[in-house]
Amino acid sequence: MTLLVTGATGFVMSVLTRRWLERNMHERAVILDAAGLDEMAKAYFAPVSNRLDVVKADVTDRRAWQALPAAHDITYAVHGATITPIANDSPGGVVMDPEAERPGRIIEVNVMGTVAALDWARTQPQLRRFIYVSSGSVYKNHGPDRTGEPLPEDGYVMPRQLYAISKFASELITERYAELFGLPIASVRLSSVYGPMDRATPTRSFRHAPNEIARKVTEGTKHVRVNSLNGIGDYIHSEDVAHAIISLLEAPSLRYSVYNIAAGTTATLADLVRWASEKSPGFQATVVPTDEADILQDDTELDGAWGAYDLARIYRDTGWKPRPVREAFHAYIDWLAGFESGGH
Repeated sequence: MTLLVTGATGFVMSVLTRRWLERNMHERAVILDAAGLDEMAKAYFAPVSNRLDVVKADVTDRRAWQALPAAHDITYAVHGATITPIANDSPGGVVMDPEAERPGRIIEVNVMGTVAALDWARTQPQLRRFIYVSSGSVYKNHGPDRTGEPLPEDGYVMPRQLYAISKFASELITERYAELFGLPIASVRLSSVYGPMDRATPTRSFRHAPNEIARKVTEGTKHVRVNSLNGIGDYIHSEDVAHAIISLLEAPSLRYSVYNIAAGTTATLADLVRWASEKSPGFQATVVPTDEADILQDDTELDGAWGAYDLARIYRDTGWKPRPVREAFHAYIDWLAGFESGGH
């Protein structure tokens, strides 16, 4: 029994791969990724490296898919490889938008890479489940209709940027392949993920607020400047995401084509700062003008894609629940401190 994961030299998929190997002590995993293992990934995978194979190849390269060794006996697959283009402010205040720099490449990898993965999957009769990793970015910025309700998977979808458009298009393509070829497929929509292995990579260079604050704590900084303490997010730890996806891989059956994976509740920047101070007494935040802030958040984005996600589907089908956000955030601070001091 072998797990294939695309994009697993990066952030969330690397955590999934290691957690699966730790859960299945006598099984193997294969990573298909355009990037090899950097030094951080080598250190992270060291405890399980004897059961891990890394195939360095572009997910759009159909020859690479067909060349995957049959001996691996791949029974599960998770397609997480993607380009995540995030617009960032340069030091001069100019917004650098990677969507405008290489729109065709984003669509090629995020959509056609999914098609290549699905065309491979439909030739694998031993495949028990295929999970496509989508994003909560496909949702509207507002909703549900009743204030305070968590955001369900049905409705409220309106992708506007190329990343979100490509993710939703791939969801629909994935669902259609399942119908056409009888494939055991589901998609997952992740909320704002933070946690182990989050770092700048060639396809992603963005960190959510929990990462920024946790890093300041582990660096010994006692102060963070923010433009507002009221900004929120449904922040989910990458290890909780891994356990959620594993629960979907192992479930006897799935009743839905799409599942939210999230904390299911929101935390404000004020919450994160308070929890950080519990690990580092004296840690505090100061509200400053936007151009002076270390962390920027729009405190008008309080629902829709930015609010809490409904978790009823995944709980109903697998029993999975995330840890409380405070507990998960503290665990990340502990992991970060341990890993950077030489732990794994």
